[in-house]
Amino acid sequence: MATNLVNLEAVEKVYGTRALLDGVSLGVNEGDRIGVVGRNGDGKTTLIRILAKLETADKGRVTHAGHLRLGVLTQHDSLDPKATVRHEVIGDMADHEWAGNAKIRDVLTGLFGGLDLPGFEQGLDTVIGPLSGGERRRIALAKLLIAEQDMIVLDEPTNHLDVEGISWLASHLRARRSALVCVTHDRWFLDQVCTRMWDVQRGDVHDYEGGYSDYVFARAERERIAATEETKRQNLMRKELAWLRRGAPARTSKPRFRIEAANELIADVPPPRDTAELMKFANSRLGKTVFELENVSVHAGPKELIKHLTWQLGPGDRIGLVGVNGAGKTSLLRALAEAARTQGERQPAAGKIVVGKTVKLAYLSQEVGELDPAKRVLEAVQQVRDRVDLGKGREMTAGQLCEKFGFTKEKQWTPVGDLSGGERRRLQILRLLMDEPNVLFLDEPTNDLDIETLTQLEDLLDGWPGSMVVISHDRYFIERTTDRVYALLGDQALRMLPRGLDEYLERRQRVIEAAVPAAAPVPQKVSSAGDSRAAKKELQKIERRLDRISDQETKLHAKIAEQATDFSAVAKLDAELRELAGERDELELRWLELAEDA
Repeated sequence: MATNLVNLEAVEKVYGTRALLDGVSLGVNEGDRIGVVGRNGDGKTTLIRILAKLETADKGRVTHAGHLRLGVLTQHDSLDPKATVRHEVIGDMADHEWAGNAKIRDVLTGLFGGLDLPGFEQGLDTVIGPLSGGERRRIALAKLLIAEQDMIVLDEPTNHLDVEGISWLASHLRARRSALVCVTHDRWFLDQVCTRMWDVQRGDVHDYEGGYSDYVFARAERERIAATEETKRQNLMRKELAWLRRGAPARTSKPRFRIEAANELIADVPPPRDTAELMKFANSRLGKTVFELENVSVHAGPKELIKHLTWQLGPGDRIGLVGVNGAGKTSLLRALAEAARTQGERQPAAGKIVVGKTVKLAYLSQEVGELDPAKRVLEAVQQVRDRVDLGKGREMTAGQLCEKFGFTKEKQWTPVGDLSGGERRRLQILRLLMDEPNVLFLDEPTNDLDIETLTQLEDLLDGWPGSMVVISHDRYFIERTTDRVYALLGDQALRMLPRGLDEYLERRQRVIEAAVPAAAPVPQKVSSAGDSRAAKKELQKIERRLDRISDQETKLHAKIAEQATDFSAVAKLDAELRELAGERDELELRWLELAEDA
C-alpha cells in the first residue's frame, strides 16, 4: 500500500467575501502525479501553496509525513541575484563530480541545451541578477530537479520553455519516483505526465482518475448525468470530448470509464471545423492572394535569421509555426505585418513580400498592449465595434462575446486597471476578433490563459474564416487550431513538417545527437593520407548533393503553396519532399562519419 505523504482535512480559505476553498479534503500518496486545473482566480495556486505549507488555511488541517523532502517551484523564485548559476544550481560540487553525474547532465542539457549553457554569455558563471524572468525560472527549475525529493510541487513549470523543453520535462517527470502536484494550462503536458486530476471549481475540488483526456471524458459524463435541461448539455466540454475521441495527434491517454457513454455524448457533435466551407468563405473574403514571399531574407540587427525564403500563405490556410528560440519566428511575422501595414511599401532586407489588396491583419504579439486602465471591459470592446460577424450567419454583440471569453455581466463593468494579467490577455484577443480581421497572426496566444478560456478561444477559431499563423509552445493548441505545421530549425530555412510536432522533435533530436560526438572527447583514429584524401573528396560530393537537395526542397515548397487547393497534387509533392528528407538525413549521417576521417 502506497504511503500517504500529505493530507488536507476540511481546509477553508477565504479572500475578502469569496471562499476559494470550502471544506476541501484531499491526499497525496507516494507515486501520485496530480495535475491541477481550473479557471484563473478559482484557487489553484492557493491550493498548492496551502498543500506545501507556504500559506496557512483559515480552517482545517494540513499534515505532512515525517521527514518529508518537499521541493516547490512557485511563480516567483527566491534566487540570490548576486549569485552565479553555478552556485545556485550545482553548489560547491567540483566540475568532475557534477559532470560525472548523469542526472545533473540530463537536467542541464534538457533545460539549457548543453552543459555549457549555450544561451548564457558566461555559461555556469553567469550572474543571476541581470537575467530575464524566463531565464531565472529555468534556473530555479533546474535547481529543484537536481535535488532529491519525496514530493515536488510545480506552479506553471512549462512557462518560458519551448516545445523541446516541455517534451524533455514531461519525460523527466515520468521517470522520477517523486510524487508530483502540478498546476499548468498545458494540456499535452498534463496528458503525458499525470495519473490524476484535481479540478478546482467554486470552492470545491473534484478528483478524477487519469490524465487530461480522461478528465475531459469523466467531467463531460458527470455533467451529462447531472444536467436537467438539454441546454446545459450544449457546452464546450462536448466539443473537446469529440476532438479527443476522434483521435487528436499525439493523444496517448486512454479513457478509464464507459466508452459507450462517451460515444453517446458526442453522437451529434460535428467535427471541430468544416474545412471546405471555411476555405470557400475565406476565398470570398480574401481573394487568391494573401501573402506571397519571393526570395525573402529576414534579419534581426546584423544577424540573418531566414535566407532566400519563397513561400505563400493562401486564403484559409491555418499554419502552426514552431522552431528553436532565436530562429526568426517572431521576426518573420513582424516582417509580414510591416508589409501589410504599409501595403507593401516596407520590404525586408532582401526579396519581396506581396500583400493581397483585401488583407485585413490582426496581430497578437507577446506583449500585452496598453489599454486605458479607467475604461470598463465592455467599453474597451465596444470602442472597437458593437457587433461582430463570425461567419456563416453567426453574429455576436460585444457583451455576448465578452461572456464567451469569461467576462460575466458583472465583470464587464470592471475597470481594465483592476484586471489580472490573464484577464488582460483575454481582453486583448477579444478586441482583435471584434475588429473582424481576415488574417490572424497569434504569437504565443496561450500565455496567461486558463484551460477553459483556451477551449473557448479554440471554439471561436474553429468557425473563423480566414488565414491564420500561430506561434506557440502549447502543443495541444497548435494541433487543435491549425492544419499544417512549418518549422524554423535554426538553419535559415522554413520547412513544412507533414507529421507535425512529432517530426519536429525527431529532427531536433537528430541534430542534438549529431552534435554530441563533436563535443565529447573521442579516441584518436589512425588513418592513412590516402584515406583522408578519399574522405575529403566524398565530403565535397555530399556537400554538393545537400545543396541540390536544399534547392529542390525550396522549389517543392513553392509548388505546394501554388497548388494548396489541389490535394492530390499536394500529396504527390509531399511524398517527393519526404524522399528528399530521407536522403538528406542519410547523407548528413555519412558526412559526420567522414568528417572524422578527413
